[in-house]
Amino acid sequence: MSQPLSQFETLARWPFIDSLYEELLRRGIAYFFPEGRLEVLGGERSRDRAFLCRSGENRVELWWLGLGYSLVSSTHFTEQQMQLLGAIGKVLATRYEALWNTTMAAQSFQLFRGQPEDRFVSAFLDPEPYASIEALSLSSDRIAAAIEVLRVSALTTYENRRITTGALLFGRKADPCHEPPDLPAEALLYDGTLTPAKSFYRLCDGLRTLALVDGSGRLTNLIDVTEWAGPYRGMISPVPVPTRYHAHCRATLCGGHVCLVLTPSGEIKIFAEGTQVFRFSDGRWRLTDTEEKYRLWSEAIGDSQLASRLFQVALDMAEDRRGGLFIILDDAEAARHLVQPHDRLEAGPDGLQEDGGPSRQAFHYLVRDKRLLDMAPSLIESLAHIDGAIVLDAGSNMLAFGAIIQPLSETPGALPAEGGRTTAAVLASRFGKALKISEDGIIGFYEKGRCVWEI
Repeated sequence: MSQPLSQFETLARWPFIDSLYEELLRRGIAYFFPEGRLEVLGGERSRDRAFLCRSGENRVELWWLGLGYSLVSSTHFTEQQMQLLGAIGKVLATRYEALWNTTMAAQSFQLFRGQPEDRFVSAFLDPEPYASIEALSLSSDRIAAAIEVLRVSALTTYENRRITTGALLFGRKADPCHEPPDLPAEALLYDGTLTPAKSFYRLCDGLRTLALVDGSGRLTNLIDVTEWAGPYRGMISPVPVPTRYHAHCRATLCGGHVCLVLTPSGEIKIFAEGTQVFRFSDGRWRLTDTEEKYRLWSEAIGDSQLASRLFQVALDMAEDRRGGLFIILDDAEAARHLVQPHDRLEAGPDGLQEDGGPSRQAFHYLVRDKRLLDMAPSLIESLAHIDGAIVLDAGSNMLAFGAIIQPLSETPGALPAEGGRTTAAVLASRFGKALKISEDGIIGFYEKGRCVWEI
């Protein structure tokens, strides 16, 4: 039988544990803020687990285990980014406390399961379990458990098909439209223990149907997401959302509910407060910060209706993994420098192609003298699928579609050594704004020759 550590042995391990948790802080911040620069300001090491943040325009100061840190970014820190930094601190502080609290340590083993990044995401969405080690011992981290279910499901196939699934976690706030779900006596925990059962993957598809999980983390029911979100139909999401997930976003507009979905492409999406908050793709979590990014986009465009329409179309194209590029010029005359004459809508047909069919220019009359805002989103998507860019002026007038952006010898600055669509976005953004959709599902906003943000 092992003997309890003596006071000397405990003190001997103190520097090692502190160094470990300083490294965990660095890794957690680097994971979610890869472009940030973290530096030690100084201080004296202590076992004070307080994690404090103070924000400047593009600089944040942190205090952890008695040491001060400075995190510097090229852009200002948003409210959600500050919230995420706080979530990282809450998880690490709770884990650190568990190591020293012998009474609670045995009850807190589940805190150390899974990926730490999943815990940071969970604490961002629901900080209540991480208020203290005692609070976590009384309530399970049901969001991290649900993420584990989706992670395992993403690596599993059923009848040679990729699995899609999802869950709605009933919130802790008051919801006038739904009563807390009844808890059946035989209700199972919604966690990784469900995934070995093949029949589990037939219960819900994540797109139309979801598992309903109560406050204790138990699977209580199955719901149709559109029907469940019906009472919120009159409420408006704070930003445009993918059409495919309108109901999922509406379902989280009230009550503090959280919706997690594993998509057909193997991506994990998390919705809260009426919008998408996190996405897990290409092996990493990303804070979407959609509200702040949409605000920057809308202010740059200056026309809320045009900004909303283009953002909505870009989201839907990204969901379908279809690439595209929208360019909104500050001055329509710039099109004469960026777009070849035969690609501009003002050009007439230039004869037949080699195969005897009409050239692309022969179809220009279909959209000539039209405004993008007068076109249905499905038509905009169809035009955007054609290789090249859709070029507009600030009044949403169509100037070109399927246009190849030509480099200008007099354009200052080096172009990025990336794909053609990225190069075109950087070049064109020197004359206006560009919204690029990649085939990997990432949307980028470019202005003044640089990438302002990516989702």
